[in-house]
Amino acid sequence: MDDDDKDFIRLSDRILSALELALEQDDLKIAELLTRSMEQAMTRNTGGGEFIERRDYPPEIEKAMDKLYELRDQSDSV
Repeated sequence: MDDDDKDFIRLSDRILSALELALEQDDLKIAELLTRSMEQAMTRNTGGGEFIERRDYPPEIEKAMDKLYELRDQSDSV
């Protein structure tokens, strides 16, 4: 990847890729950390303390969140 490509990739995109890998490997602890990191990366430049997120998450994030919830459920049942 050259420097021009890096200008168009957001940090949240990179974190999502790492989150998807952690979920594939059933690594709940890392997935939880990456989820929090992704949320912060996506909202860090928004409107302050009373800001409410009103947009929908992209399908890739929805799919990752579904997998995270499944992994949490599996972990709770063990």
